[in-house]
Amino acid sequence: MKSRSLFHRALLACSFTLGLCASAAFPVSREITKTVPLRADGTLEISNVNGAVRIEGWDREEVEVRAVKTTPEKESALDQVSIEIESSPDLVSISTHYPQDEGVEVAVDYIVHVPRHAQLNHVNTVNGTVRVVSSDGIGDLHTVNGNIEVYEGAGNVHAQTTNGNVYLELKHPADSRGVSANTTNGSVLLAVPAGLPADLEARCMNGNFSSELPMVVRGAGQPRVIHGRLGSTSTAANAAPIHLGTVNGTIRIIALRSTV
Repeated sequence: MKSRSLFHRALLACSFTLGLCASAAFPVSREITKTVPLRADGTLEISNVNGAVRIEGWDREEVEVRAVKTTPEKESALDQVSIEIESSPDLVSISTHYPQDEGVEVAVDYIVHVPRHAQLNHVNTVNGTVRVVSSDGIGDLHTVNGNIEVYEGAGNVHAQTTNGNVYLELKHPADSRGVSANTTNGSVLLAVPAGLPADLEARCMNGNFSSELPMVVRGAGQPRVIHGRLGSTSTAANAAPIHLGTVNGTIRIIALRSTV
């Protein structure tokens, strides 16, 4: 009888310990959703710190923000990180704010639907991937530790990361300001329509460059730097500048395949 009682006590103690471990192992999340109006040609800005940012274009004159805050700590840690959404008919600005004087382990992941032709002026995070799908007004995209990915996009894309890859799938650049994609530790892959007129500069310090599209290379230039022209020389006046660069990685240019 005594041995059975000891066994029950040990079992309860083990169950209690496992419960504590389970509560510590599983993260706590909280979701915030808000929809605000924005004109079809309005502007969106996002400033995040820890977490991914995904933007999807749609055919509505409004912005839908879905933010998920997650922490491995106590749920009260979520209250220390705030999300600010400022909106007007012409501009929606979304920002994540952390306490200044103390560290808190909270990540915020965003999924944002935005008018397809809205201008994405500044989309930034520090630790996380930036992904944009079906947007025609892409501007500055920036992260430090994470990839930058654009699918079915267009605009004057300027993509910058430090530790991550850059993948740009562009129907066309918007104007003479062109496109740039740069990373330090990662590769760059650019997919554009065959025949797109563009003046290319590719800097590939420790890696290889390749293009499956016809390209006229101009001059010897600097070591590890390639200057060339994509598309027909008869459309040179409409050629947009494209600047691609990496330190440790490869650069590839491929033909954009139709998704229809």
